[in-house]
Amino acid sequence: MTTRGWWNTWLALLTIAVAVGTGSDALADDSVDGAEVAEVSNAPAGAAVTAGAQAETQAGAKADMADVLIDSVDLGAAMGDAGPVSAISTRTEPAAELPRPAGKKMSEWAAKRRAADRDAADRTNRHRRWQAQLRRRLGKAPTSPVNIYNKWTREILPVDDADAVKDERRNLFFRCHFTEKPTDISPRLFAALVAAARHFDVLRVHIVSGYRADKYNLVLRKKGREVARNSHHTLGSAIDFRLPGVPVRKLHNWARRQRLGGVGFYPFSRFIHMDVGPIRYWEGR
Repeated sequence: MTTRGWWNTWLALLTIAVAVGTGSDALADDSVDGAEVAEVSNAPAGAAVTAGAQAETQAGAKADMADVLIDSVDLGAAMGDAGPVSAISTRTEPAAELPRPAGKKMSEWAAKRRAADRDAADRTNRHRRWQAQLRRRLGKAPTSPVNIYNKWTREILPVDDADAVKDERRNLFFRCHFTEKPTDISPRLFAALVAAARHFDVLRVHIVSGYRADKYNLVLRKKGREVARNSHHTLGSAIDFRLPGVPVRKLHNWARRQRLGGVGFYPFSRFIHMDVGPIRYWEGR
């Protein structure tokens, strides 16, 4: 409905209301007039004057109502189609739904959440293993830590329990000495170093090679060293080491029994290679 139509409807309703009121007022006036005539005939002169004043007041009120009606019609015509319909309307529009996050953002959030859950589960498992070892050690003499020595950086990492070493500390210790960049070192491989030292009852492990950056691995290949093109050292999943005072042959046999992955035997250089790749064996210089 347009604004002009709304005003016409309102005007018709108001006209009907005024007409009904006027009719009732007329009936009332007639009854009042009849009563007044009867009363005037018997009433004194002062009462007649009072009734005339009330009649004049009612006539003035009707005239004021007519003026208000005319002013309302003029106001509606002046406002036109842009009248107060929008202001008078009390209908409430439904709230628009908030846009959902894009699918890519949701997948990224889910991936980060899963990674955080895995990290939390790993920390919980390490903590439980450490607590179990502490309970087993109650009442026993403390064990001496195993000192892992990196001959390239001349750093020593004392380890009492492989699971208790934080990832950041382990990765930094086995970083590439050529580029000084670390990477993620396999926790299983790190635990094998400590297990080898415990098995042979030695307190020192010499690291020959840990993580190697791709650039450094290429340099060694150009120099004719015995390094593979896709070496596990470039993935942080291989370590070359020796145990002082332990024959390399015995260390090699122990490593093969672990069936952790690949095992290389280098009798001339006096170290062995261990990785967590497919199980395989070879011999170098």
